[in-house]
Amino acid sequence: MPHVVLLGDSIFDNAAYVPGGPSVLDHLQKHLRPSWRVTQLAVDGASTEDVARQLKGLPRDATHLVVSTGGNDALGARSWILHEPADSVAEVLTALNAIRDAFQAAYRAMLDRLQSLHKAVTVCTIYDAIPGLSPAERAGLSVFNEVILREASRSIVSVIDLRLACNDPDDFSTLSPIEPSAFGGGKIARLIRRVVAEQDVSNLAARIYR
Repeated sequence: MPHVVLLGDSIFDNAAYVPGGPSVLDHLQKHLRPSWRVTQLAVDGASTEDVARQLKGLPRDATHLVVSTGGNDALGARSWILHEPADSVAEVLTALNAIRDAFQAAYRAMLDRLQSLHKAVTVCTIYDAIPGLSPAERAGLSVFNEVILREASRSIVSVIDLRLACNDPDDFSTLSPIEPSAFGGGKIARLIRRVVAEQDVSNLAARIYR
């Protein structure tokens, strides 16, 4: 029977941001069939490099690994991207490329580690319809999303495109707009259920879910 494991950050570990409302995990447990199992190893605040540590708790009977990471990597780079002085556009783009290369190396290492486990792997993009997000911040996120899509294509893994799934202000928590609300979490959980229901673990093919 399918055993879904959630890895990564607070996109999945969002209970603290929906007090009194269902979290992504709550939604998913409701939507999955009774014989299916789900384990959450995702931790609020985790970066891409933290996923390797989360895998130490991976259940032996896990069948589907779903990971949402990259948002905190982008937050870590945000202060430099937005506030460091630069003498030219070329200097800014060169700095962005260095950030991109570092993230790509970390993301590729993470995906290689996940695929070595011979499970069905699905990754998520970073949503960019967050209320109050500036044009500069949205442009910065595109650098990280480009890496996620490129590496997912290289590894032939499926993608949940949260940019398209979570595109309404109600999808984001009123306590912290970078986190999914109960409404947005429901959307995410339904997409995860679709992934698990449609993936053939004996003959995996990459798909985009939105």
